[in-house]
Order: sequence, then C-alpha cells, then structure tokens
Amino acid sequence: MITYVDQMALAGKRVFMRVDFNVPLDGAGRITDDTRIRAALPTIKVALAARAKLILASHLGRPKGPDPKLSLEPAAQRLAELLRRDVTLADDCVGDGVRKRVQDMKDGDVLMLENLRFHKEEEANDPEFARELAANADVYVNDAFGTAHRAHASTAGMVPFVKEKGAGLLMKKELEFLGRLLESPKRPFVAVLGGAKVSDKIKVLENLITKVDALLIGGAMAYTFLKAMDVEVGASRVEADKVAVAERILKVAADRGVQLYLPRDHVIAREAKADAEKKTTDAQPIPQGFMGLDIGPLTVELYRQQIRAAKSVLWNGPMGLFELAPFAAGTRAVAEAMAQNTDAITVVGGGDSAAAVEQMGFASRMKHVSTGGGASLELIEGIKLPGIAALEQ
Repeated sequence: MITYVDQMALAGKRVFMRVDFNVPLDGAGRITDDTRIRAALPTIKVALAARAKLILASHLGRPKGPDPKLSLEPAAQRLAELLRRDVTLADDCVGDGVRKRVQDMKDGDVLMLENLRFHKEEEANDPEFARELAANADVYVNDAFGTAHRAHASTAGMVPFVKEKGAGLLMKKELEFLGRLLESPKRPFVAVLGGAKVSDKIKVLENLITKVDALLIGGAMAYTFLKAMDVEVGASRVEADKVAVAERILKVAADRGVQLYLPRDHVIAREAKADAEKKTTDAQPIPQGFMGLDIGPLTVELYRQQIRAAKSVLWNGPMGLFELAPFAAGTRAVAEAMAQNTDAITVVGGGDSAAAVEQMGFASRMKHVSTGGGASLELIEGIKLPGIAALEQ
C-alpha cells in the first residue's frame, strides 16, 4: 500500500521530493517545454501549504559528469516563476555545502539540488550515495513517474534510509489511470499502438492482447505485421527478425477473438523527407521503391470509428512520421478521435504520443496524458517498477 503526499504530516519536516524536471532545452539553455515542471506543481503546493522544508531533486540530460550546460538552473528559475516565490539552487546534490543549505532552511523554503546525474553513483544506485541523499530527508516523496522504471539511488536506493515515504499526486494519477485500464477497463477497450519497432513493444503487445477488445496498429511497426501476412510493403521499414513474433501475435489475437486492425491503405513516398512527392495507395500492398510513412484515409476512418465506439482507449506510438507535416494526418486523426470521445477513459501513454497531442493542441481534452514513456510502457507490460516497489516495502 502506497501512502500519498496529501495523507502525510509534512509540517516543519525536510521533505526530499524526487521530481522529473528532465525538460528540453534550446541551444541557449532555455526551456522549450515546461510540461513536466507544471505537472509537479500540485504535489509541490501540498508540501508548501504544509510549511515543509522542500528539497527537490531531478535528472537533466545525460551528462558524463558536472556540465554547466545541463545545470538545473533553468528549471529552478521556471519553477520560481510558476510558484511566484524564491527557489534556491544548490551547487551540488550531496556534500557539506548541501548539508549546510538544508540546515539553514526555514519552513516553506524551496531548495533545488543540482543535477543528480552529475554523479555516476546516481545511476549505479550506489548505497553510500543513496545514504548521503537520504541524510538530508525526514520524508521522501516520489513524484517522478517518468523515472520510476529505473532503479537509481534517488528513485529506489535511498528510500529504505528514510523513515517516512510516499508518492506524489502526479504519481497517484498515473497509477490510477493506467492501473484502471489494465485491471478493470470500461468496455469496449481499444488500444492504439504505433511507433517504429515491434521489438520495442513485444511485451506490451503480449500483455494487451489478453486485455483489449480491439488493437489498432500503425507506424512503421505495422509493416512488420503486414510482412508476416505476406503483404508487399515495398521499401518500408521491416524488422525481419521480428516477423515470427508478429505472426505469433496475430495468431493469439485470432484465437482470443481480439480484433487486430492493420492499415488498409498508406501514405507513401520514395524518401522520408517533407518535400518528397507523396502518394496514397488504394490497398494494403505498397509498390517497390516506396515506403509507408503514414496510415491512409481508409485506415484513418476505420480507426476513427473504433476509437469513437470505445469506452476505454489507450494510445502509445504515432501512426506515421508525424514530425513531418505531410505524414502527420494519421496521428492527428487518432488524437482528434480520442479528444472527441468525451464518454471514454482516454489515456495517452507518454513518449512521442504525448508530444504529438501536446503539439497538436489535444492534450487538455484527454482524460490523462502520461509523463513517462518508458515507465508507462513497462507498467503496461506488467512489470513492477522499482520506484513504485520501493514505496511499497
């Protein structure tokens, strides 16, 4: 059983809150998307309303050591703007300087530790590093769902060394929505899976096929499935070593009575470029020399109908190369159909799908957009996430 932040006594305590402020930066070190920071605000505000001494910790990028370009300073500045209060940035996440800063904190103060990944011990889940992080905490709160699938010092290793522990409101929302879909979904339950590789989604496919009423497949992974059905796919991306996996999943779907839909037509081009001449096929086969880069209009309409009739929809992975405008229609159609189905539980499973609904303006019309691509996938696979397991022990 997990305790959540709004059930905890935080007043006057040193609350170490693991957040996910791994935000994108431009070349000048400016944040280009603050979604992850804003997602943590409800949990942060609970701690501040209780007059806790709030210590925030996060990763940013993949530094090989201390790197000024990957400092959390932009995140601290943006959080200060959103909270309309001071947020102090420590020059490290461990050490005497940090210990002194924590000792000097007053109730209601906010201290952000410097990038945890400046220390290789973080990802190595080094016990001494974990103990040092924990030494500055009376209470541990994990609100970083996006990193809950990693057994790092700040997500798992330090938790046993802190007496009081719990999860934040963002984590609670993630577990509630994804858990509800996987354990007791309203039916019909439709899953939409896309993206480039079957290999990235094998376990997801195998788990979902036992839970859904219909599975809609798009993106480059669809061509491995079509290849498994002996459909000509031209120069489309195919994982030759996963054709047998696709065959097995097709058989399991048929045996279980699950409707598995594959593209009936495609938007194709000779090159994956925005200025490439595109065509639309009128059937499943793709001519030699052409590659499928999006689902076609017949498939869009079929998938739209399935999504509109559903009571639960889970989406992970774009339908095409949505980053290029000529090949974004399929992804947009899925997002729009989910947004229009206001009666359904609509959940976007992080990653590129979350980026797409944000970019296309549909995010606010979904019941839930996950902040963790990898974490949500592993949860859908049925894997126990280390960051969650640590809170339950």
